[in-house]
Amino acid sequence: MDANEIRQKFLEFQKAHGHKVIQPAPLVLEGDPTTLFTGSGMQPLLPYLLGEPHKDGKRLCDSQPSMRMQDIDDVGDPRHTTVFEMLGNWSLGDYFKEEQIRNFFEFLTKVVGLDPEKIYVTCFIGNKKYGIPKDEEAAKIWQKVFREAGLEAKIAEIGTAAEGDKRGIKPGERIFFYDDHENWWSRGGGCETTPIGDPCGPDSEVFYDFGADLQDEAKYGKAHPASDGARFMEIGNQVFMQYKRNEDGSFSELEKKNVDFGGGLERIAAAAIGSFDVFKISLMKPIVKKLEEMSGKSYENNTDEMRVIADHIRGAYLLAAQGLVPSNKTQGYCLRRLLRRAILRALDLGISANFLSEIVPIVASNYEELPDSILTHRESALDVLLTEEKVFRKTLNRGLRELKKISQKQLSGYDLFKLQDTYGFPLELSVEECYREGIELTPNYLKEFEAALSEQRERSQTASKGMFKGGLEDHGEQTVKYHTATHLLLAALQKLVDPSICQKGSNITAERVRFDFNLDHKMTPEEKAAIEAQVNEWIEADLPVVHDEYDKEYARNELHAHGQFWEKYPEKLTVYTIGDFEKPVSREVCGGPHVEHTGLIGKFKIKKEESSSAGVRRIKAVIE
Repeated sequence: MDANEIRQKFLEFQKAHGHKVIQPAPLVLEGDPTTLFTGSGMQPLLPYLLGEPHKDGKRLCDSQPSMRMQDIDDVGDPRHTTVFEMLGNWSLGDYFKEEQIRNFFEFLTKVVGLDPEKIYVTCFIGNKKYGIPKDEEAAKIWQKVFREAGLEAKIAEIGTAAEGDKRGIKPGERIFFYDDHENWWSRGGGCETTPIGDPCGPDSEVFYDFGADLQDEAKYGKAHPASDGARFMEIGNQVFMQYKRNEDGSFSELEKKNVDFGGGLERIAAAAIGSFDVFKISLMKPIVKKLEEMSGKSYENNTDEMRVIADHIRGAYLLAAQGLVPSNKTQGYCLRRLLRRAILRALDLGISANFLSEIVPIVASNYEELPDSILTHRESALDVLLTEEKVFRKTLNRGLRELKKISQKQLSGYDLFKLQDTYGFPLELSVEECYREGIELTPNYLKEFEAALSEQRERSQTASKGMFKGGLEDHGEQTVKYHTATHLLLAALQKLVDPSICQKGSNITAERVRFDFNLDHKMTPEEKAAIEAQVNEWIEADLPVVHDEYDKEYARNELHAHGQFWEKYPEKLTVYTIGDFEKPVSREVCGGPHVEHTGLIGKFKIKKEESSSAGVRRIKAVIE
C-alpha cells in the first residue's frame, strides 16, 4: 500500500467509524501571525479542542499537510523532512481511550497490514507532585489489544529516555511508561509549564520496530521506543485531553474529554514497506529516481544531497501551489530558501542546468489527490518556481566563483556582504557553503556583515528631503485629509497584508494620493476590497488624531512608532497617533499636518493598484 492509498484508506476507515471528513487547512494560515506555517494536524483544530463547538459534529478526521522549517538542518537523515502530512482524527467530548486505541491498532494491522509484532507503545507514568496518576487505563487497554492479537505485552516503567538508553528492553516488554517529557501534552510542554486554564493530558505514542540490527548502541545507547537511533520510529500519537490547569497551579479532570490523534503519513508508509528511510516511499522515490537519472549518480552514495533536494522541492511546490511566491520576508523567504538550497545541492550532484521543470511535475503528480481548496494555484506553481530558479542561477555561478576566489584566506563579514551586495549571493548560503567547504569565518563575521550593511545604507541616496512633509503638494484642507488617509492606508496594509510593509514613497495632491510600498505580488481584488473597507471603518469610527514631540529612542523603543529613516531622524521628532493611545490604529513619525479626527476625511476609494518597480507596488486612491 503506497502513501496515497494509506491516506485514502485512513479517511475511509474513519468515515466508517462515524467521523466527518473535513477539509485540511492551508499551510499558511490566514489571520494567524503567531506561526509561519501549519505545523501539525491539530493546529487548525485547537479552538474546538479548547471548547468551541464544530459545525461538523464531535467526530472529525482529515489529512493535513504540515511544515516545520525548524527541522531544515536535520533534513538529510532517513526520517526528517520539512514538509509532511499528518493523518488526524478527533473526538470532541465523544469517545475516549478504549475506542481510539482499538481503532488505531485495527487501522495499522488490518488496513495498512503492519505486523503487530513490530508495534510498541508508550504511556504516561504520572506526576506525583501534581497528583496526576499513572495512565494505567491506557496501558490496560493496550494489554488487552495486544493479547487479542496473540502477543505478550509486559509493562516497563522506564521514566526517562536517558534511563531507557541504559536499561534497554527486556523480553516480552511492549508497553513503556515515560514521564511528562515524553508522554504529556499541553501547549506549554510538560506538567510544570502547562498554561493556566488549558486542557491537557497524557498521550500514548505508537512506534514501529525496524529491527534490532539498526541500533547503534555505541552512539545512541540501548534501544527502547523513546531512544534515538534507527530501530524505532514514532508513527502516531494519541493525546487524551482529560485535565485542565487551575489558577493555583493544580490539575483537575475535565467534564468533557477530547481525543486528538495524529499519525505521520510518510512514517506509516515507511513502516508499510519495511524501510526506516522515508525517502523510499511513493511520495519521494520517484523524485530520487529522477535525480539519479539526471545526475548519473546513485542514491546510496549521495543520500544527503538527494534527500535535501527531494524534501525541499516537495515543500516548495506545496507552498507555491497554495499561492505563495518567493520573497525576502517571512513565508516567502522560506520558499526562496528551500529552492536555493535545493539548487545548491543539485550542483553537488553535477546538475548545473535548470532542472525544476523535470522534478516539479513529478511532485505535482504525487499530490493530485489533495483538494483544490488548499492547492488553489496548481496551474501557476511550476511557472513561479521556474522563474525563481532562473533568477537565482543568474547570480549563483558567479557568486560561487567569487567565493572560491577569496576563500584562500579567512573570510570576514565584509567579504560576505560583498558577495551579497555585488553578486546577489545571500549571507545564509555563503555561510552554509563555507561550512561545507571547510572555509574559516572570522569570529565576528555577523557583526561585520551588519556594519557593512549599515555603511551601505548611509551611502545610499534615500531621500531625506521632505521626509517630514509626507510628499504633500500643499497644506490645503483636502490635501491634509489625503495625508491622514495615507497613514490609515499604511496601517491597513500592515494589518491585513503583511506587517513588514513600509512606505517606499508617496505623492499627495488635493485630488488624489499615490502611495508606494514594498510587496512582491499583485494584490488580489479581495485584498484591495479588504484594505478599502478597513480604512473606511476607521474613518467612520471618527478616531482622534493627536501628535507630540518625543526623544527619538523613546519614540522608537517605547512607543514603537513606525518610521523609515531612524538613522537620519533628529534626536527630537514628532509622532502622530490615530485612535486609542494605548492601542493605536496608527503611530508614525511625521511632521504633519493632519486632520484632528478621522471622521473629517470622507469616503476612501482605491482606484488602481499596480507595479511601481521591482518589489514595489503602487496604490492610487481618492476621497469621495
